[in-house]
Amino acid sequence: MPATPAYPPHSAPRLYVDVELSGGAEIRLDGSHAHYLLKVMRIKQGAPVKLFDDRTGEYLAHVTALGKRDLILSIDGKTRDREAVPDLWLCAAPIKKDRFNWIVEKATELGVARIMPVQTERTQGQGLKPDKLRAHMIEAAEQCERTALPTLEPLTKLTAMLEQWPADRHLFFADERIHATGEGSFRAALVANAGPAAILIGPEGGFSDAENEMIRALPQSVAVSLGPRILRADTAAIAAISLWMAGRGDWNVMKSL
Repeated sequence: MPATPAYPPHSAPRLYVDVELSGGAEIRLDGSHAHYLLKVMRIKQGAPVKLFDDRTGEYLAHVTALGKRDLILSIDGKTRDREAVPDLWLCAAPIKKDRFNWIVEKATELGVARIMPVQTERTQGQGLKPDKLRAHMIEAAEQCERTALPTLEPLTKLTAMLEQWPADRHLFFADERIHATGEGSFRAALVANAGPAAILIGPEGGFSDAENEMIRALPQSVAVSLGPRILRADTAAIAAISLWMAGRGDWNVMKSL
């Protein structure tokens, strides 16, 4: 007996909508969503579409009406609740535009809960465009099947961030200066420091001496090494997130740490 094809197919379009969804409701899509479905995907009447709202979860819908510039979807029901997001923040100094967009995109895919751009003495790209960064986050979440978007904070000065730092949150500070000392094992730091966490990544050229001292003076700061090679800021951000997700996050690796 032939196998029944999976429904909805894995190839069904998946979109974020900024409205609370519920089973049985109808939703009208226009603008970029409609253009994507009508012109790019060439969607047909009755075709399945997955939607998520960053509030309640993911839903399966189907097309009930097609227009030239809009379409109507009927929501069949919920497929997944909004995910439980690992309690990890990424605090990173902006770098050249395209590279920082890439950091935001990959951090979203890896599962961070919050992204905080941090202005330092050597920060490039202070003219961040939050709408474009959020668009990169949404595209990444649509692709990787996240049901929750990271919170995007405004650009914050390093001094202000440290002054307001939560007492119960560890700040894993990627410090390229400490590898030569044989200290700063990230694995050991994860074993010793459970609970809410953040990763701090500096700009191209690193933190200044004064900033380094200021970060180390924060009681919640934990200096860690990312290995014997000097990593680019974007590489360091993704490497550090991956290490934390493997040790303390939802990758089901070393969950006993």
